[in-house]
Amino acid sequence: MCGIVCYVGNKDAKPILLEGLKRLEYRGYDSAGLAVQDGEKIRWSRAVGKIVELESKLNGVEMKGTIGIAHTRWATHGEPSEENAHPQRDRDENVFVIHNGIIENYHTLRKKLEREGISFRSETDTEVLAHLIALNFTGDLSDAVRKTMSQVEGTFGIGVIHRFTPGEIVVARRGSPLIIGVSDEGHFVASDVAAMARYTNKVVHLEDNELASVTVDDFSISTAQAKHIVRSTETVEWRAQDAELNGFPHFMLKEIYEQPMTVKNAIRGRLEPGEGVPKLGGIMPVWDKLKECRHMVLVACGTSHYAACVGKYIFEKLTEIDTEVGLASEFRYRKLNFPPNTFVIAISQSGETADTLAAIREAKRKGASLLGIVNVVGSSISRETDAGIYNHAGPEIGVASTKNFTSQLTILTLLALLLGRHQSLSLTEGIQAIRALESLPDLMQRVLSQANHIEAISEKYYRCRNWLFLGRKYNYPIAMEGALKLKEVSYIHAEGYAAGEMKHGPIALINPEMPTVAIIPKDEMYEKMTSNIHEVKSRKGPVIAIATEGDDRIRDVVDDLIEVPATLDFLNPLLTVIPCQLLAYYCAKFLDRDIDKPRNLAKSVTVE
Repeated sequence: MCGIVCYVGNKDAKPILLEGLKRLEYRGYDSAGLAVQDGEKIRWSRAVGKIVELESKLNGVEMKGTIGIAHTRWATHGEPSEENAHPQRDRDENVFVIHNGIIENYHTLRKKLEREGISFRSETDTEVLAHLIALNFTGDLSDAVRKTMSQVEGTFGIGVIHRFTPGEIVVARRGSPLIIGVSDEGHFVASDVAAMARYTNKVVHLEDNELASVTVDDFSISTAQAKHIVRSTETVEWRAQDAELNGFPHFMLKEIYEQPMTVKNAIRGRLEPGEGVPKLGGIMPVWDKLKECRHMVLVACGTSHYAACVGKYIFEKLTEIDTEVGLASEFRYRKLNFPPNTFVIAISQSGETADTLAAIREAKRKGASLLGIVNVVGSSISRETDAGIYNHAGPEIGVASTKNFTSQLTILTLLALLLGRHQSLSLTEGIQAIRALESLPDLMQRVLSQANHIEAISEKYYRCRNWLFLGRKYNYPIAMEGALKLKEVSYIHAEGYAAGEMKHGPIALINPEMPTVAIIPKDEMYEKMTSNIHEVKSRKGPVIAIATEGDDRIRDVVDDLIEVPATLDFLNPLLTVIPCQLLAYYCAKFLDRDIDKPRNLAKSVTVE
């Protein structure tokens, strides 16, 4: 959600901070601000809206200094406004704070501070931090932040500067990611490596309940109990050019087109065709226990949750493992009773999703072993799980996830295939699955070659305010994901349903103004899906079918047809989801939506 970028070095901070904020725009935000320190002078500015509003406000404004903090805010406490934007400051304007997360006891702390005579300028929980740090300051900023950490409850990633400690930024985290970047230009701190990708790919991750004092020459990490920590730098995969459009009008479309490559990256070096067995080095630390697993739980949120739902069907197809899916935001509120040797797999693009982190922590308390499937190396989920698998999908800038979804499906398939081969899956079945996986990038490219046709279908229906997506078995979650994509980027109301449930309510909505997207590849569900399509057509509902190439039977029934190549039934979702993504994209384009940054949405949901 919110974004943090800090810099202390040998260059002017203002342009570096503004550039960092622009690279964090994809996360979602409604206001932005920065503060730059020059000796004991701190100048700041804030604006509601896009970064260009802040940039315009700063145009021609002198703001010298080589140290500063900056922030993009996604409103929680208090509406989007200049006063509620960050940085927040104390009453004497000595302390300036930027903050991701939520201070859960802020109301109690605010009332206490008000009784002590402190007036508040904003409605934010962050302002409480500024006042507390000011009150706790006796000359050592790290000590003041450490004392403040002991007083607050909730989640936070914070950056702090103080008028009387020039040249130093103190940062701290609890449940909200912060990364220190090390470069020849100085030091950076950010909530996302994208903010500093132009300057460095050498990073150090802060762990929960740690803080760091960062200066131009060095940084020092310590715990909330003042224990010094030594941690080496890591090299991240993110490159500055990965965050460029490269000729595409939107990141979402670019990332849809990157899917053949991201699937190729997900399987590269991980297949043994002759043995019909994948190689997944990341799970080797728990392999002896994992191959005995008979109960697995996949937990995730949003698009990753729908990937998990497909994954359940794939595990049931390829393994003997009893598999369930848990919606991460509800998971830890259930009464959990895991059988022995249960594995919980957390699926998250960012690796920082707050609800998914909470779910795996609760699962660990209940004795489950943990695996992670994440895209961001060094993220919280990757560090808190026992083992895991990286997507290697590259940065995903568009808020609506596309390429990470298909990458997650690919990795879930690899894992299921590996476990299945150590159970009852034959060599012939394993080799067949691997050959089908290897052919997927070319098949995906064939689907993408129909983009102009899908754009024309979108133009035909984009004015319709309600859509229905139907699928069965492997493609039921694709119906839900297709509806989600349309909602996210076009703001059209859409529902994804198991086709067999249509007669239990949704059929009442069918009319000539409500298109139905029917996902009907040639598989065991084909005849039942055909019946569902006839039910829609008999009520004069228009039908867009996503069907297997050469299906002339369904062509004669539906209004519009999008073809996908034939593959193994459990791999169909990797192909059928692409037309759903393109339908959503082009509808949003015709409606002139802000496709890469849809309203009210954030890329990484780091608060519950």
